[in-house]
Amino acid sequence: MNDHFLTVSSSPHIRAAHSTNTIMRDVVIALVPALIAGIIFFGINAAVLTIICVLTSVATEAIIQRLMKKEVTINDWSAAVTGVLLGLNLPASAPWWLAVIGSVFAIGIVKQCFGGIGQNFINPALAGRALLVASWPVRMTSAAFADATTSATPLALIKSGVTEGLPSYMDLFLGNVAGSMGEVSALALLIGGLYLIIRKVISWRIPVVFIGTVMIFTVVFGQDPIYHLLSGGLLLGAFFMATDYASSPVTPRAQIIFALGCGILTSVIRLWGGYPEGVSYSILLMNICTPLIERVTVPRVYGEVKTDA
Repeated sequence: MNDHFLTVSSSPHIRAAHSTNTIMRDVVIALVPALIAGIIFFGINAAVLTIICVLTSVATEAIIQRLMKKEVTINDWSAAVTGVLLGLNLPASAPWWLAVIGSVFAIGIVKQCFGGIGQNFINPALAGRALLVASWPVRMTSAAFADATTSATPLALIKSGVTEGLPSYMDLFLGNVAGSMGEVSALALLIGGLYLIIRKVISWRIPVVFIGTVMIFTVVFGQDPIYHLLSGGLLLGAFFMATDYASSPVTPRAQIIFALGCGILTSVIRLWGGYPEGVSYSILLMNICTPLIERVTVPRVYGEVKTDA
């Protein structure tokens, strides 16, 4: 008997070598340079906080899935990715309980309450960060170096009107500045982002348009675009969180509109908002707009006839 069967399913029909496991593993691999940079500049506490986030995220997903009598899917690495991203969004001076609260909220509320992987309408790690920033803004907007000295982030210094004694471009590029663990080294983030593009895990459209929009916007309003590129969470957000499969558009035109919105909102919040950083909230707001963007930009079906109705 012939054991080969034709599996019939609805469109779209896509063949790809990638699976959820391989995609998520690639994301973790791409984040390793940023994690290493965080440990180098902030000490072992950077690794401890990230491990707490990963373990809490994985445990929360497993517990909720067991309670709901669903298949436990922690082996797909998606919860681990959320944990690593949230850990890299924390300052190294954050207490351990912040990591636990953010991880439980990200997985338990944002992801599992909406159906699990692929059903969340906003990025879980960013939602966890947003909760922590709104609840404990002082703890989330200052950072301690490995020698325990604390400092305001470069964007916070600019926001407060400081013009002298700012970190150099080289310090920003390498990571020798205050900030969240995963946003300080532009070099490490670029290595990881390029890895994802080369591996075809993400498209170039969202990160390039997102970053380009911020740089153009800041130039128009008299700001230093290089400083805004290398400071804060722009690179981390553009490469690793705005490209989240579940909460970002899938068509090229929709991705460009989505990225433009992220860039404009980030710039507006950075220049005139109450927070020095705008990447997290801009991506979350555009995540909410994604269904509308996709509805407006949906490709016409071949053979479709437009009616007047």
